[in-house]
Amino acid sequence: MTDDYLARIGQLIRDARQHRGWTQSQLAEALGTSQSAVNRIERGNQNISLEMIARISEALDSEIVSLGYSGPMHLRVVGGRRLSGSIDVKTSKNACVALLCASLLNSGRTVLRRVARIEEVYRILEVLSSIGVRTRWINGGADLEIVPPAELDLDSIDEEAARRTRSIIMFLGPLLHRMDRFRIPYAGGCDLGTRTVEPHMSALRHFGLAVTATEGIYHAEVEAGVAPKRPIVLTERGDTVTENALLAAARHDGVTVIRNASSNYMVQDLCFFLEQLGVRIEGIGSTTLTVHGVPVIDTDVDYSPSEDPVEAMSLVAAAVVTESELTVCRVPAEFMEIELAVLEEMGLDFDRSAEYAADNGRTRLTDLTVRPSKLEAPIDKIHPMPFPGLNIDNVPFFAAIAASAQGKTLIHDWVYDNRAIYLTDLNRLGGRLQLLDPHRVLVEGPTRWRAAEMMCPPALRPAVVVLLAMLAAEGTSVLRNVYVINRGYEDLAERLNEVGAQIETFRDI
Repeated sequence: MTDDYLARIGQLIRDARQHRGWTQSQLAEALGTSQSAVNRIERGNQNISLEMIARISEALDSEIVSLGYSGPMHLRVVGGRRLSGSIDVKTSKNACVALLCASLLNSGRTVLRRVARIEEVYRILEVLSSIGVRTRWINGGADLEIVPPAELDLDSIDEEAARRTRSIIMFLGPLLHRMDRFRIPYAGGCDLGTRTVEPHMSALRHFGLAVTATEGIYHAEVEAGVAPKRPIVLTERGDTVTENALLAAARHDGVTVIRNASSNYMVQDLCFFLEQLGVRIEGIGSTTLTVHGVPVIDTDVDYSPSEDPVEAMSLVAAAVVTESELTVCRVPAEFMEIELAVLEEMGLDFDRSAEYAADNGRTRLTDLTVRPSKLEAPIDKIHPMPFPGLNIDNVPFFAAIAASAQGKTLIHDWVYDNRAIYLTDLNRLGGRLQLLDPHRVLVEGPTRWRAAEMMCPPALRPAVVVLLAMLAAEGTSVLRNVYVINRGYEDLAERLNEVGAQIETFRDI
């Protein structure tokens, strides 16, 4: 940036800070930097990145610089480099968004530690702020404080933000306890084909919720006095469906039994959080949950969500496809066991450290050191199952891993209508993937990856798989419009660079 632009941006930052009534020291604390650095920025004497401008804008709740005309974010990847060292797994995206929705149950102050700073979280925060919930980053931007108002202003909901995240569907469970009638926009998120919300409606009808959908809006009405008279049997063992049922049961003044419940990592994190709110839950980790709800929740709570097993799988896959020795730290052991068993069968050479407790005191973590290995295609097909089976979101990473193995691997991604189709984007990078039908892909390896320029797939996990293949491909690749990756990963490019990758973020100006 030129000195003139730096000075003008510094003036905008100073005006926004003063408008909020903050000192330079307060802004520095929110950013995790020093007061002298803020002073230099405001005087135009320090270079400042787009990422830092975005963080300052968020901290001050002010759009410092509009990027609307600069176009989407892209990645330039110089591949063929070995990774080395160690990298920590961040907290779970899916747990964090569930806990943000769960904070609506509590009239007190909620503090969530080490919240993933990702687009999916930002969209939920925008929605919460628009309806009157006060949210702010504390402790140098590491943790998040949430304080709800006495009355929510649902009429002012940020519809644009809500439509960009599927997690908005999990507002139904908490809101049915707060008002008799409300409306929220249709759920959005990844392009993964038709994903019915009927299992959510079926579960929440037991609590008196009736929903009609018109012109992109869910219109909800709650019939007073309706309560579950028998166990709720979920029509699918889905994660968000189970979470919505839990959120509804948490403030039901009675006992709710939920059967065919998911026992996946984000559901367990939500259960641990609800227990800190005073809700007693039996059967955590099983498919039958018994919830002893409390009608009023007004407590100050401090909770640390656990690490993300899907991000852990991403990082393990990065080491595999680049033939690197890499230590992935803070891996949720319980939620990676099937994946590691399959990788071991394929011939992956890795070590596991002794297990230790996550910050929530409940989840078991381990450190994995992955070494270059000659892989063989597995005998059986790769397919997901509800926990404790192979994680649905980890299936795409096996496409890149199978492409690095000798032989043919059948991947059956039966859950989503069209996610498997996006995996064939690896063919642009030298892969040999044959789409057998919308759910099955035959992968032949090993692959000699080659550089390419391409658009990012519109689904999160396939998008990251393409990025990992680019890391392995000799030469320079370009991945365009990576918003979908930023939905689920915090600073992924920067963190991979710290262990030896060469990824540059840029925009078309």
